[in-house]
Amino acid sequence: MYFVKRLIALPPLLLLISLLAFMLVRVAPGGPFDRERKPATPEIERALRAKYHLDESVWKQYLRYLGGLVQGDLGPSLKQRNHSVNDIIAQALPVSATLGLASFCFAVGVGVPLGFYTAVRRGHWTEMIGTFYTLLAVCVPALVVGPLLVIVFAVKLGWFPVALWTSPLHMVLPVITLGFYFSGKIARLMREGMLNVLPAEFMVTARAKGLSDFKAWWRHGFRLAILPVVSYAGPMLADLLTGSFVVEALFQIPGIGSFIVNSALNRDYPLITGLVLLYAFLLIVLNLIVDALYAWLDPRVRYE
Repeated sequence: MYFVKRLIALPPLLLLISLLAFMLVRVAPGGPFDRERKPATPEIERALRAKYHLDESVWKQYLRYLGGLVQGDLGPSLKQRNHSVNDIIAQALPVSATLGLASFCFAVGVGVPLGFYTAVRRGHWTEMIGTFYTLLAVCVPALVVGPLLVIVFAVKLGWFPVALWTSPLHMVLPVITLGFYFSGKIARLMREGMLNVLPAEFMVTARAKGLSDFKAWWRHGFRLAILPVVSYAGPMLADLLTGSFVVEALFQIPGIGSFIVNSALNRDYPLITGLVLLYAFLLIVLNLIVDALYAWLDPRVRYE
């Protein structure tokens, strides 16, 4: 029943988010036609506002927007002329989603084993190397990591292309750049989870019954230790799927991250509202999946 209630609550929640996003973007100073290269005459601006129904009251505009939203139409972009918000999302989201999923796999593939190893090898010199990596990953932003990777592996060594998004080789540097920070976060969460589980009574009992350390860690400790990572994975994946402006701009990737920033700067009301709804939908659905995984990994968790 818990998951059924969550699914039933999804449409009203998205409706509330659409209302808040629709109203808040209009509260911000400026308008969609203020940043034109050549300022429009009052007559042209009035015609543009009438074309996009911006001359109507805000509530009438929202009801019009809501009518299109029910039909799956997010409206026209005010700055990307002759393109609807649906077209922009359909073109850019698959690119950002591919980059995000690959970065997610990189972050999990590096962070989970590293966090597990540094926890079970606590006090060993290799733990210091793993801890240094996690601190480096968390502290150094993508704006620094990306250019360093380009200089070393693209310019100096020539192993990978510098930019663009046309082959699997083009994915390597952006994926590492985007996933580097998250791999450090996951490694720290995994390490803390394992350190909390290792001294638990059931772990001591498992080893007392003859299980080797590794089998006890893997069979009984890992499922509970990874719970903080699972909790973090939902919001993290939502962030990754909706793109990264810094990484996409650095590697000239035609993803959705640049549209999120530019739509806010340009006051492209339908586009920014549509992207907020997209992010909210992904976040809610992924958190619901996280709740299901949480209950599967930890039998003590019960949702009423």
